[in-house]
Amino acid sequence: MENCVFCKIVKKEIDAYIIEESNNFLAFLDIHPHTPGHTLVIPKDHYERFLDLPINLGEEFVKIVKECSLLLSRALKTKDFTLGINEGPYAGQAVNHFHLHIMPRFKNDGGKSIHSVVFNQPKESLEEIYLVISKAKQT
Repeated sequence: MENCVFCKIVKKEIDAYIIEESNNFLAFLDIHPHTPGHTLVIPKDHYERFLDLPINLGEEFVKIVKECSLLLSRALKTKDFTLGINEGPYAGQAVNHFHLHIMPRFKNDGGKSIHSVVFNQPKESLEEIYLVISKAKQT
């Protein structure tokens, strides 16, 4: 996409600290890191959301995320990570190009679990929600 900052990084029009690369994915340090080693993994082709990513790229995606996590673990001496995807504007997606955050975690880093991102408990029972989901599977 023409004005996509991540597409420009893929095309080498914008510099980035690239830490891993595969045929279809690129991993680089986040320009606004929340932790040391905060890394973004993106597809080289422009897909706005995770749901747009072709299923046949799934194995390669998991492989590069794992390789990056292992590299960051060795380099930064941690085995703890928060992995996250902000899918869409209500979830906080700031760049409309699918990306996964790998955030190394450290003792007393002040961060919380992913459960602290949102707390919007449903008014419906789990059974009611399950029935809605089950009906959607049938269509």
